[in-house]
Amino acid sequence: MSKWICVTCGTQYPERDTPPEHCSICEDERQYIGLGGQRWTTLEEMKATGYRNAFYEHEPHLWGLETVSEFAIGQHAKLIRTPHGNILWDCISYIDDVTVDLIRGIGGIQAIAISHPHFYSSMVEWAERFDARIYLHARDRRWVMHPSDRIEFWDGTQVELNPEVTLVHVGGHFAGSTVLLWKSGANGKGVLLTGDTVSVSADRRWVSFMYSFPNRIPLSAVIMKCVRSRLEPLSFDRLYGTQADSVVEYDAKGVVIRSVERYLDALRRTEER
Repeated sequence: MSKWICVTCGTQYPERDTPPEHCSICEDERQYIGLGGQRWTTLEEMKATGYRNAFYEHEPHLWGLETVSEFAIGQHAKLIRTPHGNILWDCISYIDDVTVDLIRGIGGIQAIAISHPHFYSSMVEWAERFDARIYLHARDRRWVMHPSDRIEFWDGTQVELNPEVTLVHVGGHFAGSTVLLWKSGANGKGVLLTGDTVSVSADRRWVSFMYSFPNRIPLSAVIMKCVRSRLEPLSFDRLYGTQADSVVEYDAKGVVIRSVERYLDALRRTEER
C-alpha cells in the first residue's frame, strides 16, 4: 500500500495498492498532463532518488522551503514564525525526517494554510508529522484528493489564524483562492503571501492575474473587479508570490492596484477592437 504522488502536479492521493488511473488536478483545464502521460511516484521513491528540501530566509521570521531538484510544478512553501505558533503557507510534496527535525527545532508547525489546490501536494502527510490543522477555503472542497479529519474548511471572506496572521478569500485563479496577510512582516508594514492568485512579473514592478498560467487563460473583468475589492482594504507593503525570487519589496499594494487597472484596461481595449 502506497500514498501515490502525481509527478506532474505533486498531489498526494490516499493509500492504495496501485496508482490511480487519473489525476483530477492535472485533468482540470488550469493544469495539464505531462507529455509522457500520467506518472506516479511515492515519498519513498523520491527519497531513494535523492530529493531533499532546501531552506532559505526571505526576511526575519519568514523562511522559504523548496524541493531540490525541482519537483512537479516547482512548488515553494513559506514558514512564518510568530509568538503564537508557526504557520506553513502553501505546501510541497516532499517531506523527510531531516525536514521534520529542523522545523521542530524552531517550534514546529501549528497550522497549514494553502492558497489553492495546486499547492495541496502532500498536505495531509505534513499535518500528520507536525500534528497540525489544515485550513482550506470551502469553495475548493471538491479539489481535495486526500481527505483527512485534520482539514478545516472555512467559509466567508476572512479567518484569523492568530493575532498576526489572517487568511483572506479573494477568488480568481480558483473559486476558493486565498491570500495570507502577515501583519508584522516587512518591519510591521505588512506582508501579503499570494500563491498564484497574484503573480509577480519579471521586473517586480507589476503583478499579473490568470485563470490558468500554463494554458494562458485570462480572468474576466467581472472576476478581476471582485479580486480587487478583496485586496484593496488590506494593508501591506511587501508581497511574496510562489517562487523564491517572486517578491515586490515595497509599495506592493500600490503595485497590485495599478496592475489590476492595467489588466482591466487591456481587457477594455480588446473588447473595443
